Amino acid sequence: MGTWDVGPFDNDTAADFSSTLDEAAEGEREGIIRTALVRTIETHGYLDHDIPVEAIAAAALVAAQCPGGEPVTTVYGPDLPIPELPADIRELAIHALDRVVTEPSELMELWGESNKDGPWRATVSQLRNALLPQAPGEQLSLI
Repeated sequence: MGTWDVGPFDNDTAADFSSTLDEAAEGEREGIIRTALVRTIETHGYLDHDIPVEAIAAAALVAAQCPGGEPVTTVYGPDLPIPELPADIRELAIHALDRVVTEPSELMELWGESNKDGPWRATVSQLRNALLPQAPGEQLSLI
């Protein structure tokens, strides 16, 4: 699986996903991100590891555009900017992350076999939290 850490782009599949985005025309990038999310959501049987890896990377790109979201600064992320994504893609990203951590999921199984399952789940949880809409007037905590 070519994974070196728990971050959304810390594996070969996510790095390849970034390359695909960079090679695509600007107008096609939203569709590539949306497809990665929808493909994960619509997989009702066994979820092979490469599908959710792309969805996590896509969710990180969506979360980066949300208030409180972390910018994607890793060298393995896309080099070219991601255009402003429509609001409905946030909900898709949340549903995709929920599917990634729902059985049967090979990626979840693989992380469960390692001693980094906790940090990996924390990464997925942080992305999901960044994607959640804020209540009106709610301020993000800097703590």
